[in-house]
Amino acid sequence: MRSGLSADFPRRVLVTGGSGFIGTNLVAAFARDGHTVLSLDIAPPRNASHAPNWKSIDIMDRGALHGVFESFRPELVVHLAARADLETRNLAGYATNIQGVSNLIDAIIDTGSVERTFFASSRLVFDLGYEPNDDRDYHASTLYGQSKAHGEELVRNAPVELGTWSILRPTGIWGPWFGVPYADFFKTIERGLYVHPGQREVYKAYGYVENTVYQIQRLATVARSMVHAQTFWVADYPPLLVREWAILIQEALGAGRIRSVPVPPLKLFALVGDALQRAGVGRAPLTSFRLNNMVSDMLYDTGPLEALVGPLPYSLTEGVNRTVDWIRGSSPSDSVA
Repeated sequence: MRSGLSADFPRRVLVTGGSGFIGTNLVAAFARDGHTVLSLDIAPPRNASHAPNWKSIDIMDRGALHGVFESFRPELVVHLAARADLETRNLAGYATNIQGVSNLIDAIIDTGSVERTFFASSRLVFDLGYEPNDDRDYHASTLYGQSKAHGEELVRNAPVELGTWSILRPTGIWGPWFGVPYADFFKTIERGLYVHPGQREVYKAYGYVENTVYQIQRLATVARSMVHAQTFWVADYPPLLVREWAILIQEALGAGRIRSVPVPPLKLFALVGDALQRAGVGRAPLTSFRLNNMVSDMLYDTGPLEALVGPLPYSLTEGVNRTVDWIRGSSPSDSVA
């Protein structure tokens, strides 16, 4: 992977949620670049070669978290740990995204070694299509989105002793080591089950994960004054055209030609999916929520990120090919070595 690091990059890096999708790629990149990296996660690493970098810690365990911070004394913290499902029925179920953030803030302040921290939030702090007046004009219809908004506010209102911090809002990130929903997107295309909804061209501010890692690494090297108390939408630039992306995936996988289906029959199929979901009958292949996402543009202002990071290392075609290589078992992203 092409590195986004410079010689003065912090040497001791702690990643919470390092066994997750973005975390797995981030841990690999840090370790390959020769930095001492510690991954904290309640789940074991997706990549078995990361076991030496991993410690099983629940960020809800305040005492254990403080103990690890005191012994490791990180210089950079990237906070990715979260409960990210959309199925939990009450806000208390997302305590990791609220109390967990509070515990992390306390550990950073008490340890005193951390030079800067990146807190990962979510695009779902705003509903799709909502145009906020500012970064704090939250409009989340999901409990998950509400929990991430609560987490953002804890960071914004933290004592000055927290030091340099930034909030990252990843949009739709995809690539090696991914899971739902984008792994399903690739699988659906491979099986010949994906259809384009209608003829309208839809643009999405999505991000290939190795570009995401590069962006985070670059942000860690710029002057603190340029990132402190800033919120960044994390995605590739410019936005991708979904039809083009799907065709690139189809060609890389050697799958059958993708068809287009008018939106009205898809809406009826989605209503059936809604009913199945309400009845608790498994996971419906299509719901109104998913269909709305499919036919709606998803655009965010990545200008501030681009100004600091510059050109990205991987094109859309390269990202698709590297992802398919990983699916086939031959990706260069598999190891920290």
